[in-house]
Amino acid sequence: MVSPSQAFGRRAENLAEQMLRKKGYHIVEKNLRLAGGELDLIAEDQGTLVFIEVKARRGNQFGGTPYAITTRKKQQLAKLAQFYLSQKELRHKPCRFDAILVIETNEHSAQLTHIEQAFEVPSSAWQW
Repeated sequence: MVSPSQAFGRRAENLAEQMLRKKGYHIVEKNLRLAGGELDLIAEDQGTLVFIEVKARRGNQFGGTPYAITTRKKQQLAKLAQFYLSQKELRHKPCRFDAILVIETNEHSAQLTHIEQAFEVPSSAWQW
């Protein structure tokens, strides 16, 4: 059984996916579970592999995306991306990390904010 919170999160991810498709992104993976966590969306944008973290909020009370992705979460996403790139033999593929904040304005509408290059991972942090 899916909790209301999980259902809200899935709706937000679906909205984010729709927005990315309209922008011309090609969705490669959705809700990819790996040892150590999950990658919400992986897409390709003009030859760049994009790892997208979707954050759903029911209002602006927590400050938005800059506060939604903690340092710990960034480290986890980087490790998951590294594992994915290694498994798919894409170590030299250009990639970036985006974030999409979905704020529910009411039960039937939401505001989406897409932040390209939401954070960077220094090349020294990649360990093959």
